[in-house]
Amino acid sequence: MKPASQRRWKFLLKLALVGLVIGLISSWVVGGLLCAPANRPVETPTDLAVETITFPSTSGSTVHGWLVTPATNRGVVILQHGIRGNRADMLGRARFLSQAGYAVLLFDFQAHGESPGKHITLGFLESRDSQAAVGFAKSRFPGKPIAVIGGSLGAAAAALAEPPLDVQAMVLELMYPSVIEATKDRCEIVLGRPGRLLSPLLTAQLRLRLGCGTEDLRPIDQVGKITVPKLFLAGTADHHTKFSEAQEIFDRAAQPKVFVPFEGAQHQDLHVFAREKYEKLILNFLDEHMK
Repeated sequence: MKPASQRRWKFLLKLALVGLVIGLISSWVVGGLLCAPANRPVETPTDLAVETITFPSTSGSTVHGWLVTPATNRGVVILQHGIRGNRADMLGRARFLSQAGYAVLLFDFQAHGESPGKHITLGFLESRDSQAAVGFAKSRFPGKPIAVIGGSLGAAAAALAEPPLDVQAMVLELMYPSVIEATKDRCEIVLGRPGRLLSPLLTAQLRLRLGCGTEDLRPIDQVGKITVPKLFLAGTADHHTKFSEAQEIFDRAAQPKVFVPFEGAQHQDLHVFAREKYEKLILNFLDEHMK
């Protein structure tokens, strides 16, 4: 090989190595940002009578939340927010549910809102908060039926709970099938279709950062074990959890189950997107299964 060609190949090799190092460093920084805590003060609502409560969780956190107790208690509905959110995001749901006579428990997952935690774990530790919330609801309202409504991370936490949550009904909104698919979808949103190839740079960090692996974050495997009535809600224009993925989750779920698409909805608050449809759907589902 001629000296000029050798120099060119050495230069290209060095360039490739520099690119690899930059890519690894960048992915590590991004991974840290994605699982960083999302703690912030949560302002108490002035238009809804809430009791401020706390309860311990095996996630290691002391979970902070609100409890709404109407005069006539038909049952308890636990509301579980999405990633990097907090209980205030679920106030719209709490209002119409309490008006319908349900007690409502809203809480912050560990590392969210006012609940302490070292990392957001994409449903792994959050599922333990979900279990703790059910335990708290049972202690405050013994004998009353319980339902869980979770959006995105909140849905994954409900589905990942082991053993399955001891409730009478579940509403699972915009839930990812597996952390691998969720990461690929988000890389594609930012970098286009080729970005899916870079997702292993992020998922490979899970064990080191969070103490769990990709096998621990597969709600699609868990829905077949959940035998209580389930209502699955999906947006047809959702790019974070593709509609085809939502349909696959539903196909894998155990009976009884219902699947309802929201035409044109992206990965967003479905209650805000279609308030009348959402409220009618939820109240009918709860009325059927919370007796």
